This record gives sequence, structure tokens and C-alpha cells, in this order.
Amino acid sequence: MITLIDFYAEWCGPCKAMKPVLERFESNMGDSVEVKKIDVDVNQSEASKYGIVSIPTLVILKNGAEVSRKSGVLNDKMLKDWVEGYL
Repeated sequence: MITLIDFYAEWCGPCKAMKPVLERFESNMGDSVEVKKIDVDVNQSEASKYGIVSIPTLVILKNGAEVSRKSGVLNDKMLKDWVEGYL
């Protein structure tokens, strides 16, 4: 099972740009990828646990272990291609 974690903040402009991309991705991938959103302002301990230093940061977990991460805004194709490489 693949989990994609989106570390974001409500005030973050690039995070807002990433939101519709993630929503489309989640609806297109169905049950093959679980998407979790973690607000770094609300869940500082989770952000610290993953060593998040910039947002948005996307982290891919496979079987609970981190296998990849990317920071910044991705377009639909970049996100799909990146995550599908771990399915």
C-alpha cells in the first residue's frame, strides 16, 4: 500500500496551488494510493518527525516506510508519474 502525505499550511500560497492537483490525483487513483494531508501548524510533531523544513512537501510511504519526497508544486503529470513509479 502506498500512502502520499501532503505537508502543508493554510497560509501557504504554493500549498493552495497544490490542493486541486492532489484532489484530482486522489479521485483518479482510487484505492491504490491513500492521500493524507498534514497541516504543519496544527501537527508540528508530525512535521518534525518527518524533518519537514519547507512546504508543500509530499512524502511517499510504502508499507509504512518513506521511499521518496518532493518539495514544491507539482503538476498533474509530474505527480502521477512520480507516485506511479512506486506502485
